[in-house]
Amino acid sequence: MANQVHVRKDSLDTTQLVEVPEQELAEGAVRLDIESFSVTANNVTYAVIGDAFGYWNFFPAPDGWGVVPMWGHAKVIESKCPDIAVGERVYGYLPMASQLDVVPGRVSAGSFADMTEHRQPMSPIYNQYTRLAADPEHDPAREGERMIFGPLFKTGFLIEYFMRANDWFGAERVVITSASSKTAMGLASVVKQRSPHIARVGLTSAGNVDFVQASGLYDVVLAYNAVEMLVQGASVSVDFAGNAALLRQIHETLGDNLKYSCLVGATHVEERGAGLRADQGLPGPTPTLFFAPDHAVALFKEVGPEEAGKQMAESWRTFLKAAAGSINIQRLSGLEAARTAYLETLGGKIDPSIGIVIEP
Repeated sequence: MANQVHVRKDSLDTTQLVEVPEQELAEGAVRLDIESFSVTANNVTYAVIGDAFGYWNFFPAPDGWGVVPMWGHAKVIESKCPDIAVGERVYGYLPMASQLDVVPGRVSAGSFADMTEHRQPMSPIYNQYTRLAADPEHDPAREGERMIFGPLFKTGFLIEYFMRANDWFGAERVVITSASSKTAMGLASVVKQRSPHIARVGLTSAGNVDFVQASGLYDVVLAYNAVEMLVQGASVSVDFAGNAALLRQIHETLGDNLKYSCLVGATHVEERGAGLRADQGLPGPTPTLFFAPDHAVALFKEVGPEEAGKQMAESWRTFLKAAAGSINIQRLSGLEAARTAYLETLGGKIDPSIGIVIEP
């Protein structure tokens, strides 16, 4: 029997741990034993906007239920694909579960794509699995950091790429909400490295101010109750919080000085729906939702996958140095622990200095 954590799509804090009978492996398919994955605010975002962006479609569940996608490592335990051997390890998009069957296609020395039919309408970025034996990003000593920061960091990298491609919309600073979140930290690191002329302003809860300041990734750190202290001047905002009231305050404080308003993710779940509709009656630019896979495709078209990979790898190494010591990796065993970690993350109860890794 395999195990999965199911989440009610219309009640994200309703979950159940279920057993799923193993089916005979299809011809050409590979069965993965899931070794580890991280649980972060990114996974909560997948659940919150799962219907709108198809995140529930990757790993099917009974009607009304869904399986939240995770990023992690897995080992091949059965193979009916001649190109993939039993015992090989991979990294990629996985369910909150103990096993996953995939159908490898477009196989190369370093990766393959899952060609399972129901996954083809979704972004190909999520269907790609790296083969660790030939993966230049793989560091056995940093697997935890890769799961916790990797996908979030790449989103931050792509936001900076998008902003820089648009000359930062004429701005001289970027205002980043949920500054303690891992995606925000990744963005701040890439801006510091690749757009050093852009000042980085981090907004966070009062309890996280010291943590955010200690990261060294921001020029200015303000608590949410001090938004009115934002310095006037041409700015862009990147909102990871999804809090409609906070977004409105940023718009009203900066007024015409706000040149672009970018919405990413959802760390304040109860406000996400309102946050996505917060453009109604707001001064300044209309908030625009950022969908990272679309910008990844644009980057690959502009510079090619190999060069894009090199740029990301360089920025990733820089970020790892900056983030060293900022996160205490907590390893937990079992899918019950995964279910609990998901619920605590959903409820905003996870200390930003802790990174959760689950070993099913």
